[in-house]
Amino acid sequence: MTLEEVHGQEPVPEGHDRMQGAGKALHELLVSAQRRGCLTAGVYESAKLMNVDPDNVAFCVLAADEEDEGDIALQIHFTLIQAFCCENDIDIVRVTDVPKLAAIVGPSEESGEPRDLHCILITNPNEDGWKDPALEKLNLFCEESRNVNDWVPTIALPE
Repeated sequence: MTLEEVHGQEPVPEGHDRMQGAGKALHELLVSAQRRGCLTAGVYESAKLMNVDPDNVAFCVLAADEEDEGDIALQIHFTLIQAFCCENDIDIVRVTDVPKLAAIVGPSEESGEPRDLHCILITNPNEDGWKDPALEKLNLFCEESRNVNDWVPTIALPE
């Protein structure tokens, strides 16, 4: 008999707390990186940055809704980005709720237009050794996921 059964509660799914913690850490990391100017959004912008300076990329987020699953070109880009990240030891996660991601990241600061959020890179600023606790939590989450053969884990963003 589990503690939940004793108290008449539904058991929490295995990994639920870990997933919630990762979602919260991702939210914190995105906000912090944007504030520091260490966030690159867009598939093409991200590909350019990874080609020019892969050592500066600290983390990668791929985002797609159900409607994006049928976009073959986007899926090819995702496959190439995932391969590049794996080859360069860049931790990578997936997010399935683009509107929540857009609410966190917001529109482009330059133009105020909505931006492509299918790929977001978090970079290290060159001026200091930025150590973000949220980034460290996400790195640990990705490492634990790889240990169970989940190479690109999916994270649910908090409400």
